Amino acid sequence: MLKRKSSAKNLLTVDIRDIHQLQFRYMPFVEQGGLFIETSEHYELGEQFFLLLRLMDEVEQLPLAVQVVWLAGADVKNPHRAGIGVQFTDPDNDAKDKIETYLAGVMSAPTATATL
Repeated sequence: MLKRKSSAKNLLTVDIRDIHQLQFRYMPFVEQGGLFIETSEHYELGEQFFLLLRLMDEVEQLPLAVQVVWLAGADVKNPHRAGIGVQFTDPDNDAKDKIETYLAGVMSAPTATATL
């Protein structure tokens, strides 16, 4: 269950409008799917919050419960960036399927990603 916090970190909005940015941020190795989010805010592993994700040209945002599973500090080197990796925690969301549909045909292409 997602724990409520009193901070503004309770809800984060992310718009990904470019297929290359989606490929850069997607974390296919995370169970149920995940994304890397650039941020300078401090998060802890296991921290939970809500993410409103808008993909490509879709009008509606996907509301997602997420948990921090990856931390990248300000000292990371290019092409990596400071931020967090989040895992989609609701098994009934369709974010992973939507993302993988957008990335069909490009997921196997060798390219640098935000995490690996």
